[in-house]
Amino acid sequence: MDISVKIGDILEGEVIDINYEGGGVVKKDNFTIFLDKGLIGDIVKYRVVKVKKTYGIGKLLDIIKPSDHRIPSICNTSEECGGCPFQFFKYTNQLKWKEEKVKKDIEKIGRLDANIVKHIIGMEEPYRYRNNVQIPVGFKDGEIAIGFYESGSYNIANMSNCVIQTEISNEIIKTIKNFMKEYNLKPYDRKNKTGNIRHIGIRTNENNKAMVIIVTGSRNLPYSKELIRILTENFKDIISIYQNINSGNGPVVYGKKFKKLYGEDKIVDCIGDLKFSISPNSFFQVNRVQTKILYDKVKEYMDLKSEDIIFDLYCGIGTISLYMARQAKKVYGVEIVEEAIKDARENAHLNNIENVEFICGSSEKILPELKEKGIKVDKIVVDPPRKGCEKQVLDTIIEMNPERIVYVSCNPSTLARDLKHLSESVYKVKEIQLLDMFPGSIHTECVVRIERA
Repeated sequence: MDISVKIGDILEGEVIDINYEGGGVVKKDNFTIFLDKGLIGDIVKYRVVKVKKTYGIGKLLDIIKPSDHRIPSICNTSEECGGCPFQFFKYTNQLKWKEEKVKKDIEKIGRLDANIVKHIIGMEEPYRYRNNVQIPVGFKDGEIAIGFYESGSYNIANMSNCVIQTEISNEIIKTIKNFMKEYNLKPYDRKNKTGNIRHIGIRTNENNKAMVIIVTGSRNLPYSKELIRILTENFKDIISIYQNINSGNGPVVYGKKFKKLYGEDKIVDCIGDLKFSISPNSFFQVNRVQTKILYDKVKEYMDLKSEDIIFDLYCGIGTISLYMARQAKKVYGVEIVEEAIKDARENAHLNNIENVEFICGSSEKILPELKEKGIKVDKIVVDPPRKGCEKQVLDTIIEMNPERIVYVSCNPSTLARDLKHLSESVYKVKEIQLLDMFPGSIHTECVVRIERA
């Protein structure tokens, strides 16, 4: 291809799509350029910053004419913050784009008919939904800054009122920032190994109780007693405060060491009529309202019978296992993280559910062991991380030959890849339901019904 675009060129064009990181897509003489920002329909000015053989990268300089889909954001840092690139996008158009994105992945990657994708289920109120956040701490213009990273960088968008997290979380962050200024505590510098605080984690439950996690770069947290006093005096709903120690240089927020400074060991939250005891680093869906809808759809797709033996792979702290258990004969939850299995067993006891068994180990190892014990599975649910299922896990599932599989995914691309593998065996993908678990972001949750042909 004869590329007429050069690094440094300042060009104009219309945004025709949104890329998988939330930025705009423009064309110059049929050459695709991915921008850091922009909505479909925006007429924009941009600078070309990188040119490859088949595409370019551009930085948005100005919106010459805003799209009809663009709305004013209610977030004061949305111009900078990379956490919610869709804050300017009409919510109905957010949902439409997410639905089309999944359909494209299902067709192009999964080689499946997009008509099996059902309309996305959105939220009535797409704000204040996030019950778990980890917020970076650093410097900006010489001042302490606490907020999510700017799009495409490690610069912090200094926020005062994040509209996707709870109001108590915003107030706790303000209080910690003021505390750091008053006691001259510095953000942690990874390069020089100086300073103290590098992230703030906050979990909240349905009753607006909060667990606070202060992530430090070393064991030293000066004035910790004063911090506990200030937080607990200002917020009667703080039930737990932890220090987490993370001296690593990588992107992982939490280190292995959690030290309880105050209050309860865990926070308890609910989905439906079930209670779940949650450790500081346990996985729990961030959107409580949509999770109830998601798990109801899982139960519907599983078509549970009282004689069913169920395997729940990547079961985490047992949320889906316990949600299904009352309608099944027995549920086996499998999870490789030992701490999560301990929480799962505690949650079974908390809810007086006895027909579940939680096993620590990898799915590809545990499934054959269960088969050797004579345990025949009827149905399997999988809820893997964003990277999807390992091929060995999928092959083991196929070998186990359940009559039905329900696949829960937060990454449509890896989901489509895995569905292609399953559909090339004896299984047929019947239906995919989408849910907007993450309004304002580019992400979508999918739940899939798969049946043995």
